[in-house]
Formats: sequence, C-alpha cells, structure tokens
Amino acid sequence: MRIQIINGPNINLLGKREPSIYGAVSFDEYLIQLRNMYKDIEIDYFQSNIEGELIDCIQQSGFEADGIVLNAGAYTHTSIAIQDAIRAVTAPVIEVHISNVHAREAFRHKSMIACACKGVICGFGLNSYRLAIEALV
Repeated sequence: MRIQIINGPNINLLGKREPSIYGAVSFDEYLIQLRNMYKDIEIDYFQSNIEGELIDCIQQSGFEADGIVLNAGAYTHTSIAIQDAIRAVTAPVIEVHISNVHAREAFRHKSMIACACKGVICGFGLNSYRLAIEALV
C-alpha cells in the first residue's frame, strides 16, 4: 500500500509555529514515527507553501497512490482549485488538521475541500495523520 501525505502552507514550521496550538514536534520528526508504525505501507511526503505545487502533487500521486492524507493549511478555506484537483483523481483523500478548526476563528470553520474528500479528521494534534492512515487502511 502507498499513501501520499501532502502538507500545505506553514506546516514546514511545525515545532516552531505557535507550539501551544500545533505542538513542539516538527513534521519530519513525526514522519519518522509514522513510518515506524506502518512499516508495511510506503508513506510518501510532500510539503509546499505554494497552491499550484499542492495541486501538481495531488494530480501526480492521485492516480497511483492508494490514498492521500491532505492538510491544505489555510488553502482549506479558500481553494476551489484544490477541491477540483481532489475531484479529478481516483485516490481517496482524507482532509486533516492538527487543531480543532471549529474551536478557532470563524473563517476556519468552512472548508472548501471537505465536500470532495472521503472524510475529515481534525483536532487530534499530529495523531490526526495517524487516524487518517487508519481510515485509508
């Protein structure tokens, strides 16, 4: 099984960015843990702060991967283009968020991509990624 994790803007700053919300562990550190938990699954990882690069990755992996775990960051709330990319591919996509977006600012309550995803997981810290992998498995 092959799962593609795609992280959007500012996720590269995990461990430094607002640790009270996002925790003190970098995604690279967590990715090592994930890969150790799921040794029989190939877990590919991509991160970009650029919307078009996220779309390119969805398109490139979305016909080959068995599933995509997507944290589109702030693009979750604004990007119809990412929604269209999700709809265009055959791999199921799970939207994830580290924080509980519904307990935060009102603009974070609306996802433009959730309607195209198989499911949404939020609020469980980095464990949101593990839960998304479990859902895909």
